[in-house]
Amino acid sequence: MRPLVRTAALSGYVELCRSLDIDPQALLKRVGLDTAALTVQDRWISGTAAVQVLELSAAESGHEDFGVRLAEFRRFSTLGPISLVVREEPDVRSALELLIRHQYMYNEVLHTRLSEGDGLATLKVDLRLGEAMESRQATELAVAAFHRILSDFLHARWQPLSVWFRHSAPADTSAHRHAFGPIVQFDREIDGIVFYADDLDAPNAMADPLMREYARQYFDAIAVPKDTTAADRVRELIEVLLPTGRCSIEQVARSLGVDRRTVHRHLGASGETFSSLLNVTRRHLAEQFVANPRRSLTEISDLLGFSSLSGFSRWFREQFGCSPRAWRGSRTP
Repeated sequence: MRPLVRTAALSGYVELCRSLDIDPQALLKRVGLDTAALTVQDRWISGTAAVQVLELSAAESGHEDFGVRLAEFRRFSTLGPISLVVREEPDVRSALELLIRHQYMYNEVLHTRLSEGDGLATLKVDLRLGEAMESRQATELAVAAFHRILSDFLHARWQPLSVWFRHSAPADTSAHRHAFGPIVQFDREIDGIVFYADDLDAPNAMADPLMREYARQYFDAIAVPKDTTAADRVRELIEVLLPTGRCSIEQVARSLGVDRRTVHRHLGASGETFSSLLNVTRRHLAEQFVANPRRSLTEISDLLGFSSLSGFSRWFREQFGCSPRAWRGSRTP
């Protein structure tokens, strides 16, 4: 299965597109995504699609620095639940190592390594997509995001010795120099950040020593195993795609970067089918949505991917033995 990324990887994408006078929905649609998929940051989407939409957006807007611009929308919280733990690590080294060791929890495309030698530290950023494709914008976004994280760990005025990119310089480097300073270099051997190794031993400016133990206990509770199953991935995508009205095995396969037979084969190995996962996911969401009196049944029908309220009502009666209105009434005090 192809790697996935959290929708938070595209935080600020819609806003940036609009500021550059391009249509985010049209661009997302070209890679099989939807603006609705970006509204919940802890959902997973195709890493390939995320990389492709950044390249399309750079071309459409005429801004070769699209990825660097997008990084300006990043916040430390964009990392998701792991950010609550990382920010309480006592020094930069332990915080960065924890972030790298568990990067699969927020981005399966990203493969980052930290090395030290001769008094220098190098944070090398690689993107692994499983196929050859242009990824300049995603690379610049990742490097710029790590630059911001290191600045948070140290202090806002911190600067590395150099920021390196393997690709050639854009025609206009002003956005890169605004983000990184004059030390940004192109046509280098790696993508990454070079800084003094002593910086790794500096205290983490964000940490509160009294919170570390609580943060670690929380992390132990939310940490997920690295070997996420195919069924887990498909279930996540179903939740994302249902509100768009385009939740099909074909669309899920496209989001994962494989064909439908591959999806069926992986699900079959775990005793699941696409239909069974779709139904279980709908049941779970329906119980949550129908129990909320502020949601209309028409809205719930749309959120669960039904083409009509009558179709939703028939399905609900088959699953729960009564109409959604009666089910809601039985649970209202």
